[in-house]
Amino acid sequence: MVVEQLYTKCLAEAAYYIESEGEIAIIDPMRETLPYTEKAKAANANIKYIFETHFHADFVSGHIDLAKKTGAKIVYGPTAKTNYEVIVAEDNQVFEVGNVKIKVLHTPGHTPESSTYLLIDENGKETAIFTGDTLFLGDVGRPDLAIKGDLTQEDLAGLLFDSLRNRIMPLGDDVIVYPGHGAGSSCGKNMSSETIGTLGEQKETNYALRADMTKEEFVKELTTGILPPPQYFPKNAMMNKNGYKSIDEVLNQGTKNLTLEQFDHAVDGGALILDVRTQFEYVKGALKDALFIGLNGAFAMWVGALIEDINQPIVLICPDGKEEEAVLRLARVGYNNCLGYLSGGIETAVNTGKKLESITSISADELEQVYASSNVIDVRKPGEWEAEHLEGAAHYALDFMNTDLNVLDKNKTYHIHCAGGYRSVIAISLLKQNGYTKLIDVAGGYGAIKKTNLARTAFVCPNS
Repeated sequence: MVVEQLYTKCLAEAAYYIESEGEIAIIDPMRETLPYTEKAKAANANIKYIFETHFHADFVSGHIDLAKKTGAKIVYGPTAKTNYEVIVAEDNQVFEVGNVKIKVLHTPGHTPESSTYLLIDENGKETAIFTGDTLFLGDVGRPDLAIKGDLTQEDLAGLLFDSLRNRIMPLGDDVIVYPGHGAGSSCGKNMSSETIGTLGEQKETNYALRADMTKEEFVKELTTGILPPPQYFPKNAMMNKNGYKSIDEVLNQGTKNLTLEQFDHAVDGGALILDVRTQFEYVKGALKDALFIGLNGAFAMWVGALIEDINQPIVLICPDGKEEEAVLRLARVGYNNCLGYLSGGIETAVNTGKKLESITSISADELEQVYASSNVIDVRKPGEWEAEHLEGAAHYALDFMNTDLNVLDKNKTYHIHCAGGYRSVIAISLLKQNGYTKLIDVAGGYGAIKKTNLARTAFVCPNS
């Protein structure tokens, strides 16, 4: 038996590969199919089942394409309803993969159809659970992401309490926990950076598995302090439920090499210019109205948070050789309408006389010199701000900036910072699209600021 976790850091998402005696099961595959088909070919094995733990909201699964290419059967837990052919498993139903068994444990709560898959090895031992978003290391799934139905988030939180205590906690402490996500995902609040653990460890350390916790306490804890989900979440969930354009078609369209004339024509027709170079390259010079979201950061998450129309036509300014990666990472969160990339990238624009716009970027030391008379904007997440921030700074979280882009005064100059310098440039590019012109980036962000005297003279830690 082979069990392998295939982890995608950009989305903090884990897919799983299980192989036994020439048969393979894949759990929660990413949008791309090649990693799975290549592994199957190398092992001289066949993909028999594709198990989905639930209708994912934070990414588009590759289950439909993978099933079409391999003939594998897609399996969902009880109550799932789709617009394509699947096996809707019964609770406790067992599927055989080579000499091992995979048992369906219906664990509603994160969503009504959420299920955990229990792996039983060749000797009949309960070895591991693949928990999806039911149980993470250090946390559990939030109860507000289900496709809309009659159940409230409090109802789902109550179901999750029962699922954890009746279906998961009775299992042995040595059972390995393989969760659907790690730290960085928006599907929970307190996830560990570890991505593999044991159930015994979780019983000791995970707040949600405390033996003395009542259902009422659990529901209150789980539903308190939940930030609104990114706007693309319900759209991805519906794509996973109803189907989507094939990844091959998306890649073929999105990796077209566009001349400058074709590129400009697409922009004139409403395409968004998405610049995926690094923030350091973008600040030196970019096309007017180009939105910056660099491939060197949490690219897919920020695309999903900030580009509201999931069908928005997109054209890319891309580093050479990164075109397919950019299109694939867009597709992972449901953005299937990339029209291509500018041949030769930003150099083509420069060489043909296109005017580039630069962004003023200063060091943290330079900010220190002007801090007393400046307007400082912190675009980090609410939790980061609440933990510590500069006295006198204003908070304007990038996550929710699109909900109101008129918070700031367009006649004032603002110094923008995040934690490390990536998100501040995203924020500036978004604000520039909406008419702001007096914006200054603080390179290195809060991490650099803390190394200056500002950390001693203007530093606030509310909880200390």
